Amino acid sequence: MNSLPHIARQSAWSRRSTLVWVVVSLALATALLWTLERLRHDIRQSFSQSVSGVDLIVGARSSPVQLLLFSVFHIGSVPQSMSMDSVHKLAQHRSVSWVVPLSLGDSHRGFPVLGTTPAYFQHFAYGDKQPLVLQQGAVFADTLDGLYEAVIGAEVARHWGYGLGQSITLGHGLHDHDHGQDHGHEVDAADEHADKPFKVVGILAPTGTPVDRTVHVSLQALEALHLGWVAGAPLPGGQIPADQARKFNLEPEEVTAALVGLKSRAAVFNVQRFVNVYEAEALMGVLPGVALGELWSVLGLGENALLAISALVALVSVVSLVAVVLAGLNERRRELAVLRAVGAAPRHVLSLLTLEGVWITGAGVVLGVLLAHVGMALATPWLQQSLGIRLQLAAPLPTQLALAGAVFLAGLLASLGPAWRAYRLSLADGLSPRA
Repeated sequence: MNSLPHIARQSAWSRRSTLVWVVVSLALATALLWTLERLRHDIRQSFSQSVSGVDLIVGARSSPVQLLLFSVFHIGSVPQSMSMDSVHKLAQHRSVSWVVPLSLGDSHRGFPVLGTTPAYFQHFAYGDKQPLVLQQGAVFADTLDGLYEAVIGAEVARHWGYGLGQSITLGHGLHDHDHGQDHGHEVDAADEHADKPFKVVGILAPTGTPVDRTVHVSLQALEALHLGWVAGAPLPGGQIPADQARKFNLEPEEVTAALVGLKSRAAVFNVQRFVNVYEAEALMGVLPGVALGELWSVLGLGENALLAISALVALVSVVSLVAVVLAGLNERRRELAVLRAVGAAPRHVLSLLTLEGVWITGAGVVLGVLLAHVGMALATPWLQQSLGIRLQLAAPLPTQLALAGAVFLAGLLASLGPAWRAYRLSLADGLSPRA
C-alpha cells in the first residue's frame, strides 16, 4: 500500500463532481477569513497611522483621547484654547524642530474647517510617514492676497463635486450634518460667513484619514471671518467687508492645539514634561501613538465583531464539511468493503480517507487564499475611494497563516471522524445488502 497517496488523489478525482462543492465551500470560508483578518489588521493600522511624524500633540489640559479626537480626527468640542504666546514659547524650546498650530470651530456643509499654516502640508504625515500630496493646485498663500484661499480634502471634493476655482462659504460652528444631503440651507443665516467666500486653490490626494474630510484655510482667514463677532455671535451692524478685513491685525491670539516635531525622539519626554508643568497656562502634551492606543481600546468592539464573524464562518464551514463527508461515506461503504476484500487492512482504509481529506482541504485552502488576493486586488481601489480603507497586498500576516492552518486542521479533523467510522466497518457489513 505504498501508493496510498496516489489512490487517494484518484479516488477524490473520480468523485470530483461532488467534492468540487466541498472544495468551493472551504475556499470561500478560507477567502473570507483571510480577507477579514487583513481588513481587521489594515483598519487598525490605518487608524493607528492617522497621524505620523508628529512627536507630540499639545493643547489645553483635558484628556489625551479628547485632545486627540479634536486635533487629529476633528471630532467633539474644544474645551479650551491655548494662547499663541505658548505656541511661540514651545517653538523656542531647544529640542523642538517645528510647531504647527491648529484652529478648529467652523465647518463647511458638515465637513470640519481647519485653520493652520502652510507648514502643516510640509510636516503632517500619515501611514508610514507618507507626506500629504496635492492632487491638483497648490497650498494656500500665507499672505493677505491669499487670505481667502482654501485647500480641500479628497472626500470633500468628491462629495460636492468641487474643482479648482470653486467658491465656497464657511459656517460658524461644527454642524453635524449628513454628508449625503445638502443641509446648508438649514443653517441659520447668521451663522454663515457668506460675506467672505473662499476660493479652492488646492485639492489633496486621498489619504484614508480625516484629512480627506477637511477644509484647510489659514489662521489669518479664520480671524478675518470672526471680525465683528463676540461670544460666537455677530454684532448687529458689525460686519466687516472681506476687502476691509485685510486692514486689521489678523494674527490669532489663541489656537486649538499644536503639532510638534522634535529634533530627536529621545527628547520627547523632556519636552512633554516642559509642557505639562508650563506655568503660564494649563497645557498637556500627549504622544499620538499612546493616545491612539487608548482610543482604539475604546473602539475595539468593531474589531471583536470581526473576530466573532470569523469564528462563526469557520464553525459553519467545518460543520458543513463534516456533513458532506459523512454523507459521502454512506455511499462508499461497498467501495471500502471491496478494498478490504483485496487485502487492504483497516489502517489502510483509515489512511486513505485521511489522505483524501488532506487533498480536499488543502485544495480548498490554497484556492481560498488565491481568491482572497484576487478579490482584495479588485476591491482595494473602491475601498480606498469610498471608505478610506487601504488594503495592503503584502506578505501574509502570521494571523492569516494561523487562520488558514486552522481551516486546514479543522478539515483534517473533520475527515478523521468518517475515516474512524470506516476503520471500524466490517467486511460483512460492507458486502451485506441492506433492507
